[in-house]
Amino acid sequence: MTPGLDGIRECFDGTVPGVMATCAPDGTPNVAYLSQTEYVDPEHLALSFQFFNKTRQNILANPQARLLLIHPQTAAMYRLTLRYLRTETEGPLFERMRAKLAGIASHTGMSGVFRLKGSDVYRVLAIEQVPGQPLPAPPPRRNLLAAVRAGSQRLAAATDLAGLLEAMLGALREAFDIHHAMVLLLDEDGQKLFTLASGGYERSGIGSEIPLGEGVIGVAARERTPIRIAHMTGEYAYGRAVRDALAQGGLAGRLETEIPPPGLPESRSQLAVPVTAGRRLLGVLYVESPQDLRFGYDDEDALVTLAAQLGLAIAAFRESAEVAEPAAAETCPAPAGGPPVAVRHYAENDSVFFGEDYLIKGVAGAILWTLLRDHAESGRTAFANRELRVDPRIRLPELSDNLEARLILLERRLVERDACVRLEKTGRGRFRLCVNRPLQLVDVPATRA
Repeated sequence: MTPGLDGIRECFDGTVPGVMATCAPDGTPNVAYLSQTEYVDPEHLALSFQFFNKTRQNILANPQARLLLIHPQTAAMYRLTLRYLRTETEGPLFERMRAKLAGIASHTGMSGVFRLKGSDVYRVLAIEQVPGQPLPAPPPRRNLLAAVRAGSQRLAAATDLAGLLEAMLGALREAFDIHHAMVLLLDEDGQKLFTLASGGYERSGIGSEIPLGEGVIGVAARERTPIRIAHMTGEYAYGRAVRDALAQGGLAGRLETEIPPPGLPESRSQLAVPVTAGRRLLGVLYVESPQDLRFGYDDEDALVTLAAQLGLAIAAFRESAEVAEPAAAETCPAPAGGPPVAVRHYAENDSVFFGEDYLIKGVAGAILWTLLRDHAESGRTAFANRELRVDPRIRLPELSDNLEARLILLERRLVERDACVRLEKTGRGRFRLCVNRPLQLVDVPATRA
């Protein structure tokens, strides 16, 4: 029995290029290789439009085509009858294909040649298997339905945002055998993503930022569509793209306040999945591997499902994050002896340095500086999320619901940088500031233009 389009999705990964046959109005045939074939739904697929060549001319004049695909593992061959419908030059499908094509171009040294002009959408009229003796299909790497079930159970058991993030990374590692992953959330202005959790990297990259539209992660967020690249890619490598953009924009002198993002030196498979709640974008789940073809369509489906549950759980925790009453004022024991540590705050971007060591900036920097000032003035150590939200010194946007995420980010950066300050959670919506060295606070005002 010939499978439907769903059953041959592995043929679209680009390991073996598809072959397309078209016909001119006078009956002259033309055969060409395709750079990219993209599954759209059970009845449609999209082909990359890169050059105005004979294939393009034929399909505009005669919208019928045949496509020959080869399964990358079994060598089974399938012949598809297609009818051209339209060309898309923007939107999720186009951006997804453009990102993948950039990976193919980088992998083959053709970055200057392979540029997507459009995504040609076709209706699949018929699929027939070419007679032959295909190889037996390899056994699945693991049962992905069971992995989704195990991951869902771990997420459902989490009691706060920090636990939810750890549950997500643990599920990827143990249920999916994915060892390099990160979770990024959208910032208060909706312009950048910041890394809040990661696993499998030498450096965590907690606090690193990626602008919307930059690299696989940024494009997946902006277009709210999964992007999966099966081959090594350099052009859409997120870390390099972000730092190159900073340097080219004349901001190279500020790189000391940019946290390097985590990432594999040679990422050969990448998958970025938007995390949403309803129509609202919350962030991105990103996984990668040093192996080619590590993530297939089924892996993508499984992680899209898990990311949907992650998004709903994040939204639920945000709604209930600040049920605690404001914490009572509390004094703390005097910090241990030793020379004071100079803590500098730059009001221009709320960046905070401990000595010469950069720690954090932005909203998290404003939160930390507020806590340290209260501690210096009154010895206070106990705080509540609710009061921080309305504190005018932090300048949170009115509709911001990222406070708990920023506190987690701040807590982890303090530990990672081995700072003499710690944040300890003391209850729902409550935490304690612990200072174990004398501090000398220096507030550097913003410079006037």
